[in-house]
Amino acid sequence: MKLQTNLSIKKQAENQIHYSSKIFLLGSCFSENIGNKLSYYKFQSQQNPSGILFHPKAIQQLIKGAIQQKIYTRNDLVFNNERWHSLDAHSSLSSADKKEVLVNLNTALVQTKNQLEEASHIIITLGTSWVYRYLKTDMIVANCHKIPQKKFSKELLSVAEISETLHAILALIKTVNSKATVLFTISPVRHLKDGFIENMRSKAHLISGVHATIALETNAYYFPSYEIVMDELREYRFYSEDLLHPNKMAINYIWEKFIDCWCCDTSKATMQEIETIQKGLSHKSFNENSEQHQQFLKNLEEKKKSIIRKYPFISF
Repeated sequence: MKLQTNLSIKKQAENQIHYSSKIFLLGSCFSENIGNKLSYYKFQSQQNPSGILFHPKAIQQLIKGAIQQKIYTRNDLVFNNERWHSLDAHSSLSSADKKEVLVNLNTALVQTKNQLEEASHIIITLGTSWVYRYLKTDMIVANCHKIPQKKFSKELLSVAEISETLHAILALIKTVNSKATVLFTISPVRHLKDGFIENMRSKAHLISGVHATIALETNAYYFPSYEIVMDELREYRFYSEDLLHPNKMAINYIWEKFIDCWCCDTSKATMQEIETIQKGLSHKSFNENSEQHQQFLKNLEEKKKSIIRKYPFISF
């Protein structure tokens, strides 16, 4: 009896990810789920210097500012709820000290530029097509920072606008790194604050916009994170308690699909070795002074040294 429909995801034949790859992740909170997995397995990866970015326009603004070496000043900040914010960045960069915010913002731009220049793979996860325009400046923002909604207008990006934005992102990336492989994916996180129908419209626009883009671009690909959750994991047991975010089991499932598709076989063997070490490092002994535990630590140290000899950039 068949109880599940399965996506047929073709293994990537070229531009695979391996331990010499440098991976840069941008976008919605789901990109951090995958980014945390890459970090756990000690891949060379960095994620979201400006914090979580939900829509294509915010990602474009970050990349454009980084490449053009924008410098944020006091005039770029807003003050709300006793904290200084940038409408271009996530609240994780906000602070009660405006100098600290400016340091955070400008450091993030430098980090973004460096990562764009060095990356072999850039993974961009899009969360929503809904955007907010700050009425005072008539600019689309990355984050509203709980500023009263009456100060914004809400808009749904069209498929054409999304495609145009993604083409612009790819063009910007090529000015500093013509060889990077860019991988788009759609976040399976449900944005039900927008409404059920509105969330589905939003995701549909993103999917159509991405496919319209990669059809005309080289070295740009799509990984079906959203479709895996919608079509293979069609049960609420794969969601966290808020029924909006994929839970740990779903994230692990998508991760396995991602690795099967994009990771080379040699790196999969290394991942198994690193997982053994990571589990060993989290092991708690009942008797830390026992001979058995001391031998366990000695063996673990040898495994760490073996990995580091092959990959000197790895640290535990």
